[in-house]
Amino acid sequence: MTLGDRIKIRRESLGLTQEVLAQMLGYADKSSINKIEKGKTDIRQKRIMEFAAVLKTTPEYLLGLTDDPDGADCHWMFLKDYNNGYPIPAGLRDSIIAEHLKKLNAAKQQTLAEPSNISAVYDDHIRMVPVFESVSAGFGALAENSVVDFIPLRIVSDYEAAETICIRVQGDSMFPKIEDGDLIQVHKQDSVDSGDIAVVLLDGEEGLVKKVIYGPTWIELHSINPMYPVQRFEDADVLRLRVVGKVKRVIKEL
Repeated sequence: MTLGDRIKIRRESLGLTQEVLAQMLGYADKSSINKIEKGKTDIRQKRIMEFAAVLKTTPEYLLGLTDDPDGADCHWMFLKDYNNGYPIPAGLRDSIIAEHLKKLNAAKQQTLAEPSNISAVYDDHIRMVPVFESVSAGFGALAENSVVDFIPLRIVSDYEAAETICIRVQGDSMFPKIEDGDLIQVHKQDSVDSGDIAVVLLDGEEGLVKKVIYGPTWIELHSINPMYPVQRFEDADVLRLRVVGKVKRVIKEL
């Protein structure tokens, strides 16, 4: 919406014709208002202040900085009365306009100076990490043949980079933290702390992504999705499980 559009909308909401508005602002005839509303004629900032006063609104509204036509401060409420028979000395009127111009310009500068929410990532530690199609494929004997892609990740340590892979997760057992199709960044290691989310091999074949909970003689695998029951392995059955990595990050596609 342009300045002219807002002037027209506000004029019509007050029941003013172009001719009446022209007279109130000292224009020769309504053609000047018509050109301003159609965007054919520009108006100076000081003139915008006068339009705001006559139209009982704020310059911020006319300039599109706010959608509230009545959000004026006390200075502008005072200044808007000049067209209703309350004379304001020229010096005072000019000082009020000058003060509000400073506020208006300061608001613009603050908007322009808003800091970016983007930060640079230096490429000296960017590594191309292999992506595997499933959990099991990432830790099987034919792992190198199961690489389906590579993804650039920033990893500072050479050791960590060598032990890092990415795996595409299937299913919704870890929803909403990990969704079907998400990539997980995994650091290959044979143990994790209780409560960590890890990649676990069951019977050396089935790959699972679960929260691992340790007990005195048992291990439980927890899903985040409450629809899936806890899997508990006790005594000798704990040997069926082998931790092969810790989930360090979930990578989602927009």
